[in-house]
Parts: sequence; C-alpha cells; structure tokens
Amino acid sequence: MGLIGMILAAVLVAVILAIVIVKFLPLKLRWIASLLLLFLAIFLGYKIYMGIMEPINFNKDKVKRYAPVIKKLKIIRDAEIKFNEATGNYTADKNILIQFIDSAKLALTNTKTIVEKVNRGGGIIDEVEVRVTDTIGYEPVLKYFKDRDYKNMFKVTGSDKEFELETGTVEKIPGLVVPTFRARTSKETLLKGMNESLVKQELEAIATDQIKGEYVSVGSLEEVTTGGNWPPSYDKKGENKE
Repeated sequence: MGLIGMILAAVLVAVILAIVIVKFLPLKLRWIASLLLLFLAIFLGYKIYMGIMEPINFNKDKVKRYAPVIKKLKIIRDAEIKFNEATGNYTADKNILIQFIDSAKLALTNTKTIVEKVNRGGGIIDEVEVRVTDTIGYEPVLKYFKDRDYKNMFKVTGSDKEFELETGTVEKIPGLVVPTFRARTSKETLLKGMNESLVKQELEAIATDQIKGEYVSVGSLEEVTTGGNWPPSYDKKGENKE
C-alpha cells in the first residue's frame, strides 16, 4: 500500500472511531478511544514524514554511490584519450590500458612555420609557408595519473563487478571514420538494496540534472564524444569537463 493509501485508510479509521465514540461508547471508556486516536495521529504523522523524507534520503544516498564510480570513469576516459593521442585508436583491453599508463611515453612536439622558396621554372620563384612539426622530447603518460588509482580503475566501487569497456567506430562525415569507446556500469547494481519504486524511477531518468538512463557511462559507441552522461554537479569546481 502506498503512502496515499495508508493516509486514506488512517483517516477512515479515525472517522469510524469518532462515530463509535459519539454514538456507542460509554463516557467512562472514551479515554481508550481518545488514546487510540492519539496513536493513530502519531502513526499518520510518521508515515507522512517518511513519505516526504524517503525520496530526499534516496537522492542523497544515490549521489554518494555514484560519485566514486564517476571518479573512476573519469580515470578510464583520461587513459583512453592519452592512448588515442599515442596510437590514433582506443582500446577495449583493460590490461593494455593499465600497461600503457605504466610504461608508455608521449612525444612532445613543436610546430613552427617556415618559408621555403619554390622554383616554378622560367625564372619564377615563389615563397611558400610550410608548417613543420619537430619532436623535442618525450614525457611519461604516468605523470598524468599521479595520485590516481588507475590500477583499480575498472573495479566498480560498491560492487564486485567491473566496468564494461567497448570500442567501435563512427562515420562522422562521409568517408571519415572515427574511433569511439564507451565504459559503463548498470545503475541497478549500484542502487541494490534501495527502495525498488524509487530505483525504477531512477532507471528511467531523463532530466538534465540527473544521470540519464539505466547506466552510468562515459564515451559513446553511437557518437563521437569523450563526455560522461552525468550532470555538472558531479564535477568538481575547476575540473576539466570533457
């Protein structure tokens, strides 16, 4: 029985008790009915209070459960971005991505514009600007993951599961195929043990200030993006929101 049903039932009982008190109950026994009405009022007040507070507490609790999960998805996202910078692709191999952070290096480049003289023949010489990129050094990928628990980034906080990690491609424009990736985990797993009715509503969330859909995810297999499906409230002030 829902909150409204319980309130209606309690009101009905109160009305019946009031009628019984007035018409049938001897004066010396009315204190018993009054006591019952007092308990009924307390019960009704408690149910109304809990009906108001339950969704409020649910929202607070879900944020606590989602936050560490999103923190790990951001590490996965940043690792995939660096992997893409180095290789031109993303990877669905979790071990390879961890090894990449541990050992890979990214080239540091410097791009400059120089002017070259081009002989067009017949004594015609043109000056053409050419952009030249030089490698000036290398830096370890690991520096971008200092003090971040990347070794355990695929373990879903609060459960015994790991994030799903997939890669694919999207034809951004005709003839241009772009690699994509997606990491995600089910909301239902994260909200296990909470109010089933509120969990069902959460899985159907579409509002802009909520995490949309049945998953907490970053990236996409249908479009070119490295963003997550969480609202800005889950990003710390000053943090890069890609």
